[in-house]
Amino acid sequence: MREKRSVHAVLWPALAVLLVLAAVSPLAWADAGPPVYGAGPAREPTAPPAPAAPEEGPVPAKEPVPTEEPVPAKEPVPSQPPVPALARFWPVGVRPAVVRGWDPPLTPYGRGHRGVDLAAAPGSPVRAVAAGRVTFAGRVAGKGVVSIELSGTELRTTYEPVRASVGKGDEVAAGEVVGTVEATGTHCPAGCLHWGLRRGEAYLDPLSLLPPALLRRSPSRLLPVLT
Repeated sequence: MREKRSVHAVLWPALAVLLVLAAVSPLAWADAGPPVYGAGPAREPTAPPAPAAPEEGPVPAKEPVPTEEPVPAKEPVPSQPPVPALARFWPVGVRPAVVRGWDPPLTPYGRGHRGVDLAAAPGSPVRAVAAGRVTFAGRVAGKGVVSIELSGTELRTTYEPVRASVGKGDEVAAGEVVGTVEATGTHCPAGCLHWGLRRGEAYLDPLSLLPPALLRRSPSRLLPVLT
């Protein structure tokens, strides 16, 4: 009887301890979370490692950029030599009025006036301004044209609209009549003669053929009054 009491005295305290542990251990498990076996101390989070830089190989040589060949500078257009003042007469009249002057075009096919228009009534005689040879006498686009190559030069004079009285190949003297001004084919309301000058394919001012004495008007002279 005394042994049973001693056993009970030992078991009851032990059972009480087990009950207390059983009541406390679920709360401890809930707070701590599931056990991690083999885990060490907590570590701070680290950034992911940067990607490794690619290995640098030999840099391929750049292909040379093709360059444009230098454009050679254009040769300056040679200026025309001066026109010799070899005319001895005006083509019409004595000192006719210049209805329209020479206005060279900026380009070979540009607009302009490739000569001068001299006032002249239809039927007025047309003279060669200097000696030469007739290279053309006929009609162009419905208009009569006479062209004369001046002797000893590369110059060529043209007259239109003209009813020619000479033919191709004729030699003419300065002041010789080569035709008359036509009534049709002129672009002047009161009639005029278109006078042109060329050296090769270049158009020149035909007035440059006239010497100063023909360009100037003679001074007025007072005549004595007879009584």
